[in-house]
Amino acid sequence: MSHKRIPKRKAAIAAGGVAALGAAALLLPNANASQSNGDDATPRTFSATDVSDVAGALAAQLGDAFAGSYYDAGNKQLVINVVGNNSNVVNRIERAGAVAHQVRNSTADLRAAAKTLKTEATIPGTAWSVDPKTNEIRVTADSTVTGSQWDTLTSTVENLGPDVATVKKSPGTFKTFVDGGDAIFGGGARCSLGFNVTASDGTPAFLTAGHCGVAAARWSDAQNGAPIATVDQATFPGDGDFALVKYDDPATQADSVVDVGNGQSVRIGQAADAAVGQRVFRMGSTTGLNDGNVTGLDATVNYPEGTVTGLIQTDVCAEPGDSGGSLFTQDGSAIGLTSGGSGDCTAGGETFFQPVTTALQAVGATLGAGAGDQAGGADDQAGGAADDQAGGAADDQSGAGAGAGDQNGAGAADQSGAHHQKNTGHRGRSAHGRSGSGMDDGAGMVTAP
Repeated sequence: MSHKRIPKRKAAIAAGGVAALGAAALLLPNANASQSNGDDATPRTFSATDVSDVAGALAAQLGDAFAGSYYDAGNKQLVINVVGNNSNVVNRIERAGAVAHQVRNSTADLRAAAKTLKTEATIPGTAWSVDPKTNEIRVTADSTVTGSQWDTLTSTVENLGPDVATVKKSPGTFKTFVDGGDAIFGGGARCSLGFNVTASDGTPAFLTAGHCGVAAARWSDAQNGAPIATVDQATFPGDGDFALVKYDDPATQADSVVDVGNGQSVRIGQAADAAVGQRVFRMGSTTGLNDGNVTGLDATVNYPEGTVTGLIQTDVCAEPGDSGGSLFTQDGSAIGLTSGGSGDCTAGGETFFQPVTTALQAVGATLGAGAGDQAGGADDQAGGAADDQAGGAADDQSGAGAGAGDQNGAGAADQSGAHHQKNTGHRGRSAHGRSGSGMDDGAGMVTAP
């Protein structure tokens, strides 16, 4: 199934910098710098994947003074929100190399506001998440929220008090994403593989969206094909949107990579928590390779099927085709599984992802196919990536971008190019020689194949 082995010169380009592919970007060498400046108060330079660990440690140390954090990508700095003006708190943050930012709302205040929203405004077509950059809750309503429902939502937000929450309209409708190009098929639905994993019993498996897992028990790699994988666990709606699906053939070799098209892939070496402000990539067969930023954490989305909590919110565009697919970083960190959203790659919109770290913990799985699969990962990312991409990369994938939803303004041109990457997702192969499905890696909408 998903993830075939490929020559090392064509292998993971995960040590990323960026060459334009329309609005999306190819991953080139990443400067994973995080220099320490000793004991002075000069902020450190962080890579995006470093900040979650540092922020988590500071959250534990600062207690009630901690009011969230985010990544300042422009300056490569970690910003820590604090309530109050305690010099000891500020000094501790600065010693860790982060930047202290005084804010009004505490974490407890924002959690209480989110609880009020859940109690009084759980309306299908609404979503909310904490935006640490503004120290507010960002509430979004799709096009179906009108009349009395809109009045209820706006009055609830207003009653939370000044500077606690904001509300805005979003084009389209919030929906789970099922469909795709290179896809898995089950029960009349089409979904995408997120990341290959090893189940707790040592068998090969993969993660995908929970709404795919509850739609069908068995999945094949071809429409009307024989099933090759069976759902072991699935959560949707509720506390997440994830499923563990085990390959029926225990000898399946499931590589830990994301195929980004044109013989190139990103080797996935670890799972990491998302950080607001972090740049992320989504590979989808419908819209190609797309990039954007994490805009919110601990998001609640009220889908027509029910409420899902604990999601990542981003501005990466999405269209029908890629439910359950991969959200990852340029250094090869698995971040999320596509859940749903609204809008498209022309008009933009919001997308939501299941955190991979939470899904792994819930199902008891580990990323990839074990130590053997991870061996040689550094060699795979060695300097040949730039040569592999020389010359033809821009031509092969020209316009394969995100459009307006990518925040890069490529618009409709990105859409036309996106189909150059149709049927590319993750690929793999059984040890018995059976070719596996290319699993699609982006975001799409609920629809029959």
